[in-house]
Amino acid sequence: MPDADAHPPVAPLPAVLGALQDPVRLEMIRRLGNAGTAVRCTALYETVGKSTAAHHFKILREAGLTERVTVEGNTWQRLRADDIEAALPGLLDAVLDAANRSRK
Repeated sequence: MPDADAHPPVAPLPAVLGALQDPVRLEMIRRLGNAGTAVRCTALYETVGKSTAAHHFKILREAGLTERVTVEGNTWQRLRADDIEAALPGLLDAVLDAANRSRK
């Protein structure tokens, strides 16, 4: 797993909210949050193609919400929950709660 010092900072609130406003990215974050651990990229999307998913992953990484993790040659995504909580207290829990409620 990458060194914590290598992570870019979590972006300011407007940039984070901008990253989360897209339904595909919000669903990716919801799935990562519910998993509580790194997840294979392909398990995080169904409605878009691979190149579109890569674009969404890039936006989430640039906002400081996720990081790429390589496990046995496969790319996984990990939610930077602790970093998000430190930068924007309570935001991730509120977003995940709302996203999970909207799925019911």
